[in-house]
This record gives sequence, C-alpha cells and structure tokens, in this order.
Amino acid sequence: MSTSCAAATACCICVMSPADHARSVTNLHTAPSGAAKRVLLGRPLRSDTLGHTLLPKRIALPVFASDALSSVAYAPEEIFLVLSIAGLSAYAFSSWIGIAVALVMVVVVMSYRQNVHAYPSGGGDYEVATKNLGVAAGLTVGSALIVDYVLTVAVSISSAAQNIGSAIPFVDHHKVLFAMAAIVLLTAINLRGLREAGVAFAIPAYAFIFCLGGMVLWGLFRIFVLDDDLRAPSSGFELEAEQSHLAGLAFVFLIARAFSSGCAALTGVEAISNGVPAFRKPKSRNAATTLLLLGAIAITLFMGIIVLAERLGVVIAENPATQLVGAPENYRQKTMVAQIAETVFSGFPVGFYLVTGVTALILVLAANTAFNGFPVLASVLAQDRHLPSQLRTRGDRLAFSNGIVLLAGAAIALVWAFDAEVTRLVQLYIVGVFVSFTLSQTGMIKHWTRHLATETDPQERRRMRRSRIVNSVGLAMTATVLVIVLITKFVAGAWIAIIAMVVVFGVMRAIHRHYARVSEELERSQWDGVLPSRTHSIVLVSKLHRPTLRALAYARATNPDTLEAVTVNVDDEETRQLVRAWEESDIDVPLKVIDSPYREITRPVLDYVKRRRGTSPREVITVFVPEYVTGYWWEGLLHNQSALRIKSRLLFQSGVMVTSVPWQLRSSRRVPHDRN
Repeated sequence: MSTSCAAATACCICVMSPADHARSVTNLHTAPSGAAKRVLLGRPLRSDTLGHTLLPKRIALPVFASDALSSVAYAPEEIFLVLSIAGLSAYAFSSWIGIAVALVMVVVVMSYRQNVHAYPSGGGDYEVATKNLGVAAGLTVGSALIVDYVLTVAVSISSAAQNIGSAIPFVDHHKVLFAMAAIVLLTAINLRGLREAGVAFAIPAYAFIFCLGGMVLWGLFRIFVLDDDLRAPSSGFELEAEQSHLAGLAFVFLIARAFSSGCAALTGVEAISNGVPAFRKPKSRNAATTLLLLGAIAITLFMGIIVLAERLGVVIAENPATQLVGAPENYRQKTMVAQIAETVFSGFPVGFYLVTGVTALILVLAANTAFNGFPVLASVLAQDRHLPSQLRTRGDRLAFSNGIVLLAGAAIALVWAFDAEVTRLVQLYIVGVFVSFTLSQTGMIKHWTRHLATETDPQERRRMRRSRIVNSVGLAMTATVLVIVLITKFVAGAWIAIIAMVVVFGVMRAIHRHYARVSEELERSQWDGVLPSRTHSIVLVSKLHRPTLRALAYARATNPDTLEAVTVNVDDEETRQLVRAWEESDIDVPLKVIDSPYREITRPVLDYVKRRRGTSPREVITVFVPEYVTGYWWEGLLHNQSALRIKSRLLFQSGVMVTSVPWQLRSSRRVPHDRN
C-alpha cells in the first residue's frame, strides 16, 4: 500500500455541500425566519382552501382591470406628445384620435366577453389560439403576452415615478431607484396571495376612479355650466414644431403614430380572460360583467381627459427644452393629468395632490395586473411543457410564487436598462398585446364556425352568428391597429419587443423539445430487469473518526460483494498517520491510498472509479461519502466544497451510485425543526 493520502480528503469528505448547507441554514433560522416569513407573507394556506381565495367582482375589478384603468393616466398624454411634433395646430386631431381609440376599446371589450364565456379555464388568448389555430399560434400569443406583461410592469411603474415626480422633485431625480423599490413592494404584496393583494389594492383603485372621475366632472361642470375661463399654466406657451411642414403621407403617418400610442389604453383588457378561474362562481358571467365595467369606466375617463386637455389649452412637448417657447428658465414639465388637476382644482390644492397621488398609486397597481396575469399564463404554459415545470405550482399562499418572482426580476432589469423613461418604454409597448388580440379574434371566428357546423338549435345558431360577427369586427380593428403599430413604432423601438417575442418563442419551443426528448427517452423502452452481476462499494475516507465508522457500517449493511476504503494523498504526514491508525484498528476493510502529486482530490477519485468500472462493466459501484452537517452558516465558510464536486462529477459516470452519509454535529442538532 502506498503511503500518500489523507489531508486533502479531510476537507473533501467532511464538508457539507451547498444543498446541505442551505438546508442547515434554513433549519438554523427556522424560528426567526419562519416568524419573519409569516409576518411578511402570512401563514401557509392549505390546498383545499383555494376556494376561499376567489374574488368577488368588487375586488376583481381593481385586481385585473387596474392596468386598463391606469392607461387613461398616460395614453392621452402620449397622443398629445406625438402630435406636438407638428406643433399646436395638430392638437385639433386629439379628440378624433381619442374617439377612434375608444371605438376600438368598445369592440375589444365586446369580443373578450365572448372569450371568457367560451374559454373560462384561464388560458385566455393562448388557449384560444392553441385550440383553434395550432401550437405555433398559441406560442406566438404566449410569447407576445409574456413580453407585454413585463413591459406593463416597467411602463406602469415608470409612469408612476414620473407622476409622483411632478409633485415631489426628489422622486423625479431618483426615478429608477423608486421604480425598482415599487416593484419589490408589489412582489411582496402579491406573494401574500391573490385575495390579500386585491383587498390591499381595492381602496387605491376606487380612489383613482372617484378622484379622476370627480376631476373630469368638476372640470366639465366649470367649463360648460359655470362658464369659467379655465386655462392651464402651460396654455400660454408656444410649441415649436420639430417638423413644421408635415403634409400628405407624412402627416397621416404622424396621426397614425399618435393613434398607436393612444391604443396603450387597451392594454390590460386580456388580463381578465386569463384570470377567469380567480372569479367567484358563476365565473364566466362575473368576468364578463367586470369587463363591461372596465370598458365603461376606462372610456369615460380617457375621453374626459382628452376633452379637458383641449379646453384648458394644455401644452405638453416631447422635448420641453427645445420645443416650448415662452416657458420660464428651468421649467419642469408636469404630466397632463397633473396640469389638468392643477387647473380644475385651482384654489383647492388638496384636490391637486389627491389626483396626482391616486394617479401614481393606480399606475403602481397597473403593474399588479401583470402580477396576476403573468403567473397564471406561465403556469398554463408550464403545464403544456413550454416553460419550466417550477412555474406551474403554487406557493405557500396559493399564489404562483415562482412566476411572480420571475416577472419582478425581468421588469427590474427593463426599468434599469431604459432609465424608467416612459416615452422610451412605451415605444416597445402594445405590440405584444395587439398580436395576441389579433390571433385571439381569429381563433374565436374559427371556434364559432366549427360549432356552427354541428349546432342544430336555431336560437343557439343565432347567438353563435352574432358572436362571430363581433369577433370578426374585432379582428378587423385589432389587425388594423397592429399594422399601424408595427409601421409607426418599429423604428422607434418596437423592433426590440418583436425580437424579444421571437427569442421567448424559440426558448419555449426548445424547452418543449427538451421535455419531449426526456419523456421519450424514459418511456420508449422498458427496463429489462437484469440485475448487476456484482456490487462493489467504496467508502471515501479522510480520517478515522466517527463519520467514517458510520459510513463503513452503513456500507456493510448494504451487503456488497466487495467493500474497500479509499483516500487521496495530498499530505504525506497525514496519510502516514491515517494508515497507521487504520492498521492498528480492528477494521477489516482494506484501505486503498491514491497518490495525487498535484494535490487534486476530485480527479484521482474519478479516475480510480472509472478504472474500476472499466475492468468490470457489469459491476455496479456505490461510492459512500461521509460528511458532517453544520448548523451555522459561518461554519460552512470554514470548509471547502470538495465533497460536492466529487458527488456531482460521479453522477455522470454510468453504473456508479453515490450515497451521502451525514453526521450531524451538535450545532445542527440545536436547530429547531421547521414546523412549516
């Protein structure tokens, strides 16, 4: 026997792996972290209590419709910003553009009322497209919605930062940090569960409807009834057109671009069709009613803001520093809603702060729509094996926790990359949602056509024909808007969203192929039932101590054909001490010493096992790894991770089994068991 091996394995074997370390840390902090987790997220909920988390319409409206409701806070402004390129005269078209957007919203809401009745399972546009147009169309919708949900969070939170910045300059100077913090807060709230998030957000959402509705009604009342001459502070500014001689096709293109920006008001409508399972029974009817309420409120506020902005003479520029003429030095442009509120509630500053405050809140809540829609969609895609299976399961609070965290991470990255600038982000926006709108309407037309081919009841056939007409009109409008959006926004940044959709589509196809390949590999052939001819066990040894003795005893209990102990030499003196102690003991298991001139541990063990396996291909080798478990995180820092490397590398060798034999130190035994 060679006399070279011990010290290296001393660190190698008696060490906990990252997984064991994570478990120890978890156990260590069970009491305090468990208490902290319960405070932040609440107690875990049983699976059979899912029914108690379902939402009534009054709670479902702020949960699922806040995105579409909040769009009225920035969609009108985006119309004016685009028109400002041609100067003040172009503002005359804002009302007509608003009417066109409102008309599209009416048709889309009516169309989606058909969707929630026909497909109430929660798959939404993805399910409609997959079942009627095929897997490729379904994945196209899925990828478009995934990108759009991420953008919804980024745009809404960035717009909230911009609105709060209109009243609080500090926020305006730290928009990115504010946006990131808001996303983290939303994530924590949503991890508490759907119903809790809905209750938390209901008051701000209804406050927004009340305050903005009150602003619109009071402003119109003062203008048309009291005949007050209300003028916005910016009404006296001149607007220098960036392109002053727009005519013909160029001007038509500008109007189309303003229309496509205003269509951001339609985002969020699809979230209700994805969230039907979260409604109380009757689910479809409640979802359809919520859609109707959403459409009525959003259109009223949207058109009211546009009319007021025109009447008050609000001037808002895409580039205030270069376009605004007559503005004071260091002028800081406020949002359109802020300017209207300041004018309508002149002499009543509380009204101004209320409107700007609830507007910022609803913009934060708009992101919450994505936090409810994205995890459900990701779960459905995961069930169809297009996304990782971890996204399909619910967390402690019966929310799809992994999907929530994934969405938050992607949105934070986007906010950071685009400096929380709404104007830059909105150019990427709404492409995905109109892709899903268009394919969904196409799928619904095919759905009704297929059912009409077999339906014989005259009354039911008339209902189906009406539904098909609604979806046909919806297809014509959404497809037209999609073409306009692609033409007007492509160069401005929509190409980034399109590339992102293509990438997500490709990733989902690759994930599905992987799952299919693994499934085929595991199921295509049955095990022949042939047992190995022999079993050979190897116990890795560092020192002759109690963990080693336990591993040897456990190895003997498995009754292998042959058993040996193996150690790796990186320190001659320690190796000689181990060999001497081994020979003096009553252990009847031979000790094999592997020399390691370069002080490696993992490679010599792997090579030895491989050579042993090569000499007896039908022999199964079991490697026993004794390792002790520590209770405190700092104890783990005192040891390397050689055991983990050895185990992870051995897993790739055919015919080799790896068994960990833990030895719990006293520190780990003091850790209370996790009661959760």
